[in-house]
Order: sequence, then C-alpha cells, then structure tokens
Amino acid sequence: MKWITAVIKPFKLDDVRTALMEIGVQGLTVTEVKGFGRQKGHTEVYRGAEYVVDFRPKLKLEAAIADDQEDKVIQTIQKAAHTGKIGDGKVFVFDLEKCLRIRTGETGQEAL
Repeated sequence: MKWITAVIKPFKLDDVRTALMEIGVQGLTVTEVKGFGRQKGHTEVYRGAEYVVDFRPKLKLEAAIADDQEDKVIQTIQKAAHTGKIGDGKVFVFDLEKCLRIRTGETGQEAL
C-alpha cells in the first residue's frame, strides 16, 4: 500500500478530485495549507503599504492506495493539477505499513 500526498493550487481541486474518482480512488483527504518553494512569496500593497507575503495558499491532498495504482495516481494528479506555471505543486509517495477500517475491523488493502 502507498500513501500519496500532493500539494496543489487551490483552484485545481475539482479537476484533481474528478480525475482521481474516474480512475477508482475511493477516498481523499483535503487540508488547506500554506507554504513556499521555488515560487517564493510575492509583494502586495495594502492601504498604501507594501508588504511581502511569504507563504502561498495551497491544498494538501492525501490518499491511501493499493501498490498497483501508484503510477496511475501520480500521472493523474500531475495531468489534472498542471497549469505550466510556477507553483503547480508536488507529489510525494510513502510506503503505508498498516491500515485499519475502524467500523469493520478490516485491515490492509481490504480497509482501503
């Protein structure tokens, strides 16, 4: 099993969610986050004063998937979240050691 974490631009959420559902991803957790990478921050003007915004708003998507879905999920996220502009985001993949569905007690891949 794999744990996929993706950080994307907020306005791409619906595209990514729809694309993942189409390939059979059954669950997704979304968290509003802030951060920066190569995009850095930007300068804004508020009431005549200029200030630097260091962190950009992003969304963090997390999903537990079967091993055989890994490449397809990564490609799907990349395609759906892509704008071609700096700050499109990143995808991280971790090994998922255990999984338990609380309601039924199912474990492993059956719990996904």
